Amino acid sequence: MLQLAGIGVLFACVFGGFLMSGGSLGVIFEALPHEMLTILGAALAALLIGGSMFELKKIAGEMGKIVSGPKWKHGDYTDLLCLLFLITKTMKTKGMIALEQHIEKPQESSIFKRYPRIVKDHFALDFICDTLRMMTMSLEDPHQVETAMEKQLDKHHHEALGPSTALQTMADGLPALGIVAAVLGVIKTMGSINEPPPILGGMIGSALVGTFMGVFLAYGIVGPLATRLKFITEEEAQFYHVIRDVLVAHLHGNAAQISVELGRGSVPSEAQPSFQELEEAINNIQPDKG
Repeated sequence: MLQLAGIGVLFACVFGGFLMSGGSLGVIFEALPHEMLTILGAALAALLIGGSMFELKKIAGEMGKIVSGPKWKHGDYTDLLCLLFLITKTMKTKGMIALEQHIEKPQESSIFKRYPRIVKDHFALDFICDTLRMMTMSLEDPHQVETAMEKQLDKHHHEALGPSTALQTMADGLPALGIVAAVLGVIKTMGSINEPPPILGGMIGSALVGTFMGVFLAYGIVGPLATRLKFITEEEAQFYHVIRDVLVAHLHGNAAQISVELGRGSVPSEAQPSFQELEEAINNIQPDKG
């Protein structure tokens, strides 16, 4: 809701200030339809030319996050740390062989089924299970495992940043597209150079609306939306960094409680459970019967 309020303040201040200075919105409203068609149409066309269907679908799917915020909340991080505690505790007490049944069919696992939101995230589930599979194949060097996990994280993060990068590219191009619309308006005006000054003034003002809208959309709306989406993507990436930190800490020989505490330190501050909250959640975990 903060973003919607911000857009409201933006319009109120920009157009309110224009009205207070004696300006008239009539010229803007008259020119708005064809200027917006030119500017936004060209911007969307550029997005189609430079993108792919996969990326366009991702952009459409990610727009809701701008208002709703990051996918992972306080409770999700607590659940993740509890899940990783169960996994590392099982490895410590029963050995890697005890995890094979859980990582081969995680949807049927008595451990994973406790945390359905994590199971629904394909990358989180695959990231955990694939790393554990490497461990079952005797790859237990913490540095090698961490390097392999970092490569997966870098690839996923690069792909996740696609929508925000595309929006930022659009924002960067909007001022220039506004100039294109303005130049077309000037060309039209020059074709009517014999008209009286009041008419020419209106035509020039209409042309300048294109420049105004290009800059206004770029720096007032699309650019901030791209920044917001990038921030959300960066914060969501921390969820997977917690997985890396806990599993690598386990490979360094730490107890399960220590491993998850090290992972807790990577949780974003707004969603981070306190030491006492995590300890209580771990103490409330029912023993695994699977």
